[in-house]
Amino acid sequence: MDNTEPITRRRRDRPECPKARLLRRVGGALWARVCPRVCVDTRVCPRVCSARALSLNINVPGVYLSYPFCAQKCTYCNFSSGVFPRDLEVRYREALAREIRAHAWDWTPETVYLGGGTPSNLAPDALRALLRPIPGHPWAEATIEAAPGNIAPVTARAWADAGIDRVSLGVQSFVEKELRRTGRTHTAQVVSGEIAVLRAAGIHNINIDLIAGLSGQTEASWRESLDWVERLAPEHVSVYMLEVDEDSRLGKEMLLGGVRYGALDTPSGDATADFYELAVERLAALGIARYEISNFARPGFESRHNLKYWKLEPYVGFGADAHSFDGRTRHQNPESIEDYLSGAGQVDDVPHLSDERFFVGLRLSAGIRPDPEEWRRFDAPIHRFLDAGLLATDGATLRLTNRGVLLSNEVFQEFLNL
Repeated sequence: MDNTEPITRRRRDRPECPKARLLRRVGGALWARVCPRVCVDTRVCPRVCSARALSLNINVPGVYLSYPFCAQKCTYCNFSSGVFPRDLEVRYREALAREIRAHAWDWTPETVYLGGGTPSNLAPDALRALLRPIPGHPWAEATIEAAPGNIAPVTARAWADAGIDRVSLGVQSFVEKELRRTGRTHTAQVVSGEIAVLRAAGIHNINIDLIAGLSGQTEASWRESLDWVERLAPEHVSVYMLEVDEDSRLGKEMLLGGVRYGALDTPSGDATADFYELAVERLAALGIARYEISNFARPGFESRHNLKYWKLEPYVGFGADAHSFDGRTRHQNPESIEDYLSGAGQVDDVPHLSDERFFVGLRLSAGIRPDPEEWRRFDAPIHRFLDAGLLATDGATLRLTNRGVLLSNEVFQEFLNL
């Protein structure tokens, strides 16, 4: 889920602008969740325009496969995924395979990302059938999102044989009370055992997802989860702040002032921000540095696929609610499974790339290097945020400060369609 997916959460008392919300849903595990939760990766100079780079073959595209089926719907989840009838899942796999086979592969993918949903529930034969038509095996990076609790040795070996070399574990918490309120059934010991299984199968690039702000979470329990991260020593960690909106059961209950799902026992926005900052400090001490607002990695283990979203590099998405970007135009498949199966057409959008380069590029710790025209166009908001201590510059590069990260959505919105 490091994916999409999934961002420093916006302030709970301030609405998010429609453009920002649209952008937040773009990409891998659905844009790695533009609140510490959207999906993204990068290895190419951020000054290279995606459209020009595509024509020069500089950036190698990525592939995203959407598998929106879960064994259960978690209370915090606001993705287009859930529990559906088995026959619908079979029809969906067949349609997804047809879409992949019908694609005109004018290039060889560098990365593959299977998000959801819970694609780890795919049977090995079904997984191989979906991956087989995608050229480029073995890819530079191939990720599958997984829910802890069902990773057996035979499963891990099948993933490795299919070309999977990176697993993103939706752990969310290592504390039993917090997990039960989300609807998750795994334990810290299960996660530990399954990471050992993955490493024994030859998969040595592992991400752990954590959510700050879950019901019942305290500073002590958050430190307990971070202690487990230190113990398990993953290569990558994604830290998302709980996203409160009407698209999740917990978020809707909180907005209505209800009590279900532990809605009254969630930490305050300030406490959640404190947990996030504690994670930044603790992970840095472990050699797991922040390279994007919600993503942290040991050197060389940054998510190559997700960086493509943040650097506006090309990618193609298959399946319900999957997005594609060819360097010029975005395409979105029908959001619901039913509409996707009915053959409803894609929705196209011509993005304002200069605006979005600020919106997504500033998520990266390295920041962006505006060209002379961008310095002139965005002069007013740049200097306002420099004066406010939310942005910093060395004269060429522009980046968020630590305080700017916590108020990132407020900063980003100032660069949209200016």
